[in-house]
Amino acid sequence: MRDRVKLFLHILSGLLICMPLPGMAQTMTRPEHVEPGFWWVGMKSDQLQLMLHGRQIAEYVPHIDYPGVRIKAVHKLANPNYLFIDLQISPYTKAGKFDIRLNQGTQNLSVPYELKAREKGAADRAGFGPADVILNLMPDRFANGNTANDQLPGFGDKLDRSDASAGRHGGDLQGIRDHLDYIASMGYTMIWPTPVIENKQKTYSYHGYAATDYYQVDARFGSNEEYRQLVAAARKQGIGVIQDIVLNHIGDGHWWLKDLPSPDWLSFNSQFVPTYHARTTVADPYASAIDKKNFTQGWFDAHMPDMNQQNPLVANYQIQNTIWWIEYARLSGIRADTYGYSDAAFLTKWSGRIMQEYPHLTMVGEEWSDNPNLVAYWLAGKTNANGYVSHMPSMMDYPLHDTLRKALVAPENLHSGFATLYEALINDQLYPAPARMVLFEGNHDVSRLYSALDEDLDLFKMAVTYVATMPRTPQFYYGTEILMTSTKHRDDGAFRKDFPGGWAGDTVNAFTGQGLNAKQQEAQAYIKKLLNWRKNASTIHSGRLMHFAPQEGMYVYFRYDQKHKFMVVMNKNMSETELTTARFSEILPANAKAKDVLSGQQFEQMHQIKVPARGVLLMEIM
Repeated sequence: MRDRVKLFLHILSGLLICMPLPGMAQTMTRPEHVEPGFWWVGMKSDQLQLMLHGRQIAEYVPHIDYPGVRIKAVHKLANPNYLFIDLQISPYTKAGKFDIRLNQGTQNLSVPYELKAREKGAADRAGFGPADVILNLMPDRFANGNTANDQLPGFGDKLDRSDASAGRHGGDLQGIRDHLDYIASMGYTMIWPTPVIENKQKTYSYHGYAATDYYQVDARFGSNEEYRQLVAAARKQGIGVIQDIVLNHIGDGHWWLKDLPSPDWLSFNSQFVPTYHARTTVADPYASAIDKKNFTQGWFDAHMPDMNQQNPLVANYQIQNTIWWIEYARLSGIRADTYGYSDAAFLTKWSGRIMQEYPHLTMVGEEWSDNPNLVAYWLAGKTNANGYVSHMPSMMDYPLHDTLRKALVAPENLHSGFATLYEALINDQLYPAPARMVLFEGNHDVSRLYSALDEDLDLFKMAVTYVATMPRTPQFYYGTEILMTSTKHRDDGAFRKDFPGGWAGDTVNAFTGQGLNAKQQEAQAYIKKLLNWRKNASTIHSGRLMHFAPQEGMYVYFRYDQKHKFMVVMNKNMSETELTTARFSEILPANAKAKDVLSGQQFEQMHQIKVPARGVLLMEIM
């Protein structure tokens, strides 16, 4: 009995020693977060800023003893649970591991850190461009390759395939990897998945645009390592990966929201003020200061807090995060969501730093506007009236996308239909490099192409041919090739249905063709042949364009260089139409012959050609 009492008193005394006294801070054993978790030697910039987060960490003094690495500055914020450490890394520093020692009086902590060696050629990695074709897909809605990660502890929203609008459906990185052969066979050379990083929101997290951890892939999609493996597997199939990132906002489930670094970490002192989406204020010479501030600092949504990029620590965090993912995952490009909503000065710095590290990489921004002046404002090389300078190589071509869809369903006359498509190309003079603009037939935010064109397969073929043959970088949306449908009005669930065949038990399988109807099979075969032909059509990648004013319901244009010429004819008439070609003589030789590259049809003479009703011809001129 006496021994049991002694044991009890011994345990109790140990517990009392470990328990903090009232008013006394608890001892930190190690930081909860160290970001970025590792870095690389040999980067263009010799600067690295670490964010350490842990209980009362600001009370500690950091020390590093590693050849070539020195602490330049330490930043403490209003919240003592954060410490920012500025490092300078000599260009001669060798890759290796070391400890960041944290001292507070007699307390000493060691935080392991690593500087990795860069892969050979990492700085010179090539981006995407007009020789590529991009496939945009939503990982949650494409294919479920690993059912074990469908529902995981700690994540709020549950699997519910019956809820197309907000439910998670279980698609993941493994599902994409399982079907890389299909993607490659269709002729795509790049994939752009919507964001894959963690979105631990209570609901509506499947889309990925409300980040809750900038450095972790969402576990329901897979792991960071699985993401790297996907990129590597895609590269073996001749496919690059473009990462979708969101600079403007995060999700309110982000761990920062539980312990903000400072009141000004988020815009409007971390208080919800909605943006009114007045996007033209960034360049409008007459815009009021209050409207300009509201557009870039207003919150995108009550559950999507706006990042205050005027705070230099926030700005540097986001710049480093983008570089980290490019280097870690070996990316071929970046797609930046809600681009213009971010602070303009920050965007100059961000785009400049990325291009400094990766001069051949491609980044494309989203400026959802049909105003080409506004879209062009963000492009590298654009001379803006207000002097704004950008380093962004590319933007999504929303103006031409919108015009294409409207033109194809509009009646043909001098001011409608093909005429508007013809006139829209004058806007190319606003773009420093039009071919780098990404022209898309659809994406996760707009109605399905087939539905937008009133489920007309002939118009559909015209649209995809136009996207594939314009001097642009073309992008297609998953399911377009099998005529997936949706509402015409905004309905995200309708735009983002599951790709058939991506789930066990699907009665239709688009990967194999099982269950597709005749029109779906025809559309899939058409796009497959078109895109695979395009892979080796260097004239389409880099040649010039000449087009002719539409007449009698037909639109004709040529892509050409010193070696090859291609002629595209689109006919919206309801009957076969005879096209007299005399007015094309400046580019079409009198003795020309031609061959349709998709159907194989031969044209022994080109003085007059018969164009099928509601048809499109894509001819190589002999």
